[in-house]
Amino acid sequence: MDRSTVAQRVWELAEPLVLGSGLELVDIQYRPESGRQVLRLLLDRPTGGVTLEELARISRELGDLLDVHAAVPGRYHLECSSPGVNRPLVRAEHFQRFLGKQVRVRTREPISNRRQFLGTLEAVDSGGITLRDAVVGAVVLAFAAIEKANYEHDIGSDFKQARARV
Repeated sequence: MDRSTVAQRVWELAEPLVLGSGLELVDIQYRPESGRQVLRLLLDRPTGGVTLEELARISRELGDLLDVHAAVPGRYHLECSSPGVNRPLVRAEHFQRFLGKQVRVRTREPISNRRQFLGTLEAVDSGGITLRDAVVGAVVLAFAAIEKANYEHDIGSDFKQARARV
């Protein structure tokens, strides 16, 4: 069973459990790391933040569920984690939430002789996104062309806002 098939099967099993806990399944990563297979689920709350207790509970429940369904072949290490500040953008609804924000995108193949784009997310539709890149201007990227995308949190703006409140 290839990694993408395992990740898809885990997503199908995990999503109802995660949604039932009031959380959101952001991404699933299944890959070799340091000589072992790691299955990492990134979880968040749509309105902000997930606690360590929630992550630990989901990890226990999900571990049992995956074992019952033999969803992951062989030995693996299960991790449930927050997506962090520069969270991955995987689904159209993830991109929609970050309209007007800075995002970093890596494409599977070069587009305009580039695979890396950084800019303001201007539009999202069912087929892809429009990104205003500082170098090439507006670029339309189909979801199928995107290998990896992340929200680029601007720590400087947080600092400026905090100073303005003082």
